[in-house]
Amino acid sequence: MPNKIAGVLLALAATTAATPLDAQDIAPLPQMASVDAPTLTIDALLANSARQSPQILEALARTRAADAKRLTAEGAFDTIFSADGGSRLLGYYGGTYADAKVARPIEDWGGQVYGGYRVSNGRFPIYEDKNYTNELGEIRAGAVFSLLRDRMIDERRFGRVSAQADQAIADAERQMVAIGVQRKALDSYLSWVAAGQRLAIYQRLLSLAKERQRGLQRTFEAGLRPRIILTENEQQLLRREAMVVQSQQALAAAANSLSLYWRDADGRPTIPRPDQLPQVLPEPLATARPASVQRPDLMVAQLRQRLVRDRLALDRNALLPRLDLQMEVARDIGDIGPGGVSRSGNDVRLGVKFSVPLEQRTARGKLMQTQAELDANRTRAQWLDEQIRAEIEGIAITLNATAHLIHLSEQEKQRADDMAVAERRRFDMGASDLFLVNTREESAANVALSLLDMRLRRIVAGADLVAASGDAVSLGLR
Repeated sequence: MPNKIAGVLLALAATTAATPLDAQDIAPLPQMASVDAPTLTIDALLANSARQSPQILEALARTRAADAKRLTAEGAFDTIFSADGGSRLLGYYGGTYADAKVARPIEDWGGQVYGGYRVSNGRFPIYEDKNYTNELGEIRAGAVFSLLRDRMIDERRFGRVSAQADQAIADAERQMVAIGVQRKALDSYLSWVAAGQRLAIYQRLLSLAKERQRGLQRTFEAGLRPRIILTENEQQLLRREAMVVQSQQALAAAANSLSLYWRDADGRPTIPRPDQLPQVLPEPLATARPASVQRPDLMVAQLRQRLVRDRLALDRNALLPRLDLQMEVARDIGDIGPGGVSRSGNDVRLGVKFSVPLEQRTARGKLMQTQAELDANRTRAQWLDEQIRAEIEGIAITLNATAHLIHLSEQEKQRADDMAVAERRRFDMGASDLFLVNTREESAANVALSLLDMRLRRIVAGADLVAASGDAVSLGLR
């Protein structure tokens, strides 16, 4: 609203001295305050938004998906049971066998440990001689260890690390979404409260203009004032009524926007009532730079960088030759079976397996790609950290400057109010005219509205500082 119009609205405050107007000091009219309705506070709004906002609920669903992905990755280390068996139904040989095995991967060392049991009866051809066991079968236990490739990291362990990183990234992104939602909720809330403050000022001015009109009417009927004074005051009265209507429209629009963050128990948007407006602007959420920054987007950049380092280790692992060590102990139990005495006693086996690609072009290419990605992520994380620090520094500068401007505006307002009161007294004594009174009160109104904007700007800067520093507690997220 133009400052000049706002000032004119203050022109005919009263035919006697009136109390100076201040956005922080003026109490709303009765229709804007009710003891029966609780006042909507910042804490209540933030708690409701954190619990009911669809964007936050959507982000929570994504974190559950990341949790499920991690559980899937853990499945690579599940214990596996396997069984095999067969029998010759026709033919010269009539052997029957059954084999069961339980194997579990070694999580911190490439390979696996296993145990098994097998049993057979009947006769087998020489090329199936390994199926023979004693009468009660054979029990065995063994392990396979990776000595070079897959010793420190392999696809299974990287898959688990990747799933854990995705889980942490999803949680950090959830926090980032939540901070953004709460910041928008604060903007909507402050716009609503400020609209209510302005409406209260204009309603008070309209009430004063009506009261002045009644006084001027009495003096006109007594022959002490000309008709033109009534006409001029009526013009100001109509302009104030128009400003009240515009302010009511602005308040309704702000309440409608706020309903996206103020929801009922079923999650439906609820438009706050005018009687839920607080009487004064809230205090800033923060007034100083935080000692540490816990921004989720910075955490995401660091997590992605760590994941790329793990992938780099996996790519380097692919360059190593494979050297596996296998150990197994087996023992047949029971009477000697058709296979003969050679199955009796303990059987201890030790073996190694070695392989190496003669060309490593695939592994080298992946390694170079991952190294380049790591360098890019490192630079991106550094830039993001510098950007956040510069953002916080800029907000702190705004806070300091706004605090000083508020102090100056408060002093200026006091002097403008004094001048307006003095001019009204001169008007009552016939030493001034209505135009000059309007000019003085216009100046006082401009300063009062400017002071309201300055106080609002300080609160907004405090909210910016809280969001920029990732302060989840102040935003009602913890």
